[in-house]
Amino acid sequence: MENLPPEAPNPASSMEMTMSKTVFIAGGRGTVGEHLANRLRLEGHTVRAGSRRPHGPFATTFDYTDPQSFPAALEGVDAAYLVVPEATAQPLELVSPFVDAAASAGVKLVLQSAMGVDANDAIPLRQLELRIEAAGVPYVLLRPNWFFDNLHGRWFTSISRAGQLALPAEAARTSFVDARDIADVAFVALTRPLLDGRALVLTGAEPLTYAETTAALAALTGISIGYRSIDDDEFVSRAAEIGITPDFARQMVPIFAAVRNGWLAQVSPHVAEILGRAPRRLRDYLLDSVWRFESAVARSRRQALHEVSQSA
Repeated sequence: MENLPPEAPNPASSMEMTMSKTVFIAGGRGTVGEHLANRLRLEGHTVRAGSRRPHGPFATTFDYTDPQSFPAALEGVDAAYLVVPEATAQPLELVSPFVDAAASAGVKLVLQSAMGVDANDAIPLRQLELRIEAAGVPYVLLRPNWFFDNLHGRWFTSISRAGQLALPAEAARTSFVDARDIADVAFVALTRPLLDGRALVLTGAEPLTYAETTAALAALTGISIGYRSIDDDEFVSRAAEIGITPDFARQMVPIFAAVRNGWLAQVSPHVAEILGRAPRRLRDYLLDSVWRFESAVARSRRQALHEVSQSA
């Protein structure tokens, strides 16, 4: 992990920040993408949000598997934020054609990778990082830990239906990060040159167990929820109940092995160094996300009633 200079960049101090950029966001409606798009627009930059199902005035049709969608995505763009779709087995194969097109257009690349991929160059996401490093354009690699936001996203099916989060994490700790902090760091990476050529590990400020995390969620929201550690085989077999596909569950098994070994408990200084403030904590995320859980509970109840009526 490369350390930043002692003085953290101050976005307000640079002339670079006064120059409007045009930024393409792959996955503009994603967890980080929405926060990032809003921040960029608020600061006067032009956003082009790519999606296979574009919606809204800032959206454009984009698909990594469709090179015909690349020219419209890249036209007039200064920088691009790349996110690999969830459960992609071969990210290098999927994203490389777009990396090549962006490099040919002289577009800066900022990749949302993942914490720990630098452990082995054979890891698929690390292979994509290496391709971007060799592309010949400015780049920044962001390696976030797991998101707090998974609580109202990926894991909420299990939380709402079973009243339990069952994962193969044992009592290990993870330094979860808030998606808004990732977006704030990405904003600096996309609009300024100070982070070019760096790989940044993005974590929260506190390593937490899943039991601690779900207990805090239950206390704030009133949702009856607990945590149960399960083994890898049960995790895969219960994938549908958890709200993911079996194939994706299998891809996550080695990640949970890293969790159990304590590798994702590290607290990185990069968020604080770059943003000039501490990372958001679990309390911050929960207080700002109560409405998300209320909406998700309502959706879950409607879906359960629909399933009951369909089976009657």
